[in-house]
Amino acid sequence: MSNQNAKLLSPVSLGSLSLKNRILMAALTRCRADSDHVPTGIMVDYYAQRASAGLIASEATMVIEGNSAFGGREPGIYSERQVAAWKTVTEAVHARGGKIVIQLWHGGRACHSLLNGGSQPVAPSPLRIENDETHTPQGKKPYEVPRELRDDELPGIVEGFRRAALNAQRAGFDGVEVHGANGYLLDQFLRSGSNRRSGPYGGPVQNRARLLLEVVDAVCAVWGPGRVGVRISPLNSFNDMRDDDPVGLTAYVAGELSRRGIAFLHVMRGDFFGVQKGDVMTAARTAFSGCLVGNMGYTPAEASQAVEAGALDAVAFGHHYISNPDLVERAHIGAALSEPDPSTFYSPGPRGYTDYAALGE
Repeated sequence: MSNQNAKLLSPVSLGSLSLKNRILMAALTRCRADSDHVPTGIMVDYYAQRASAGLIASEATMVIEGNSAFGGREPGIYSERQVAAWKTVTEAVHARGGKIVIQLWHGGRACHSLLNGGSQPVAPSPLRIENDETHTPQGKKPYEVPRELRDDELPGIVEGFRRAALNAQRAGFDGVEVHGANGYLLDQFLRSGSNRRSGPYGGPVQNRARLLLEVVDAVCAVWGPGRVGVRISPLNSFNDMRDDDPVGLTAYVAGELSRRGIAFLHVMRGDFFGVQKGDVMTAARTAFSGCLVGNMGYTPAEASQAVEAGALDAVAFGHHYISNPDLVERAHIGAALSEPDPSTFYSPGPRGYTDYAALGE
């Protein structure tokens, strides 16, 4: 074993999840589901190839029909066909000794009517994503101004996450990760730049975090807190996001999640675009007494050092898990990591998906 990565390769328990190592595969949207958002056979192969990870988080998965944000090819977990197809994925991962949680997701204002039968996207406030365009069946289009959700609609959102959590149990997952990151609906409520509403879900951070925490409570009631994780990205400006006090936001959310005893808090430490800065990891470590997972740009060596120092309990790897299905084995011997081809991240078929070779292949 490469001594520098020994700690990263040691077992750990995240709540009720006993993992063989501390290397997690972060959720990675790859757009290989079918047009009904049903997982496909190639997805079975993809996840099974990566089963040596301590824990896999599935790609972002729609909890409520009609909220597509990725060209219509992301998976869902609201129909019987989706549940059955996900079951083939979880069985394949388990057959190789792996564990997998599903990332439960609602796109909010990142959705588009052309992907959702003409339905206007919804959000905490009628503020559209201004700095990008989205892929639709009619090509790239500007994001739309979303409809502001009414307070009395929010219990329905929470119920959608609860039903999805139940479906995830039927599909054989080991737990769930609630997606509160990267500018999607729960993150849109969390951050001050996208949530300008008044009332119980707007204004101070305690109100802006209310929807996320209601979702977490509903999901914990299904799974028990020991099989629930939450992902947040307090600094990431992707999807035109910002917050006036990302460190304070992190501390508040981490404290509330700590009180609930969830299995893990998964924090993206930076901003894809380098616009927003701040030490959110120390705030999370201080406020959260459970297992803290770091993500964004870690090498195995840096990840192992962070775990050794007690700054993190585990590390989630994103883009390197695309091109290194055997990332754990490479960390074990200190081998170099292959770089992925971004042009195939969201393209259909096996190229750039299931055709990356493990060492020795």
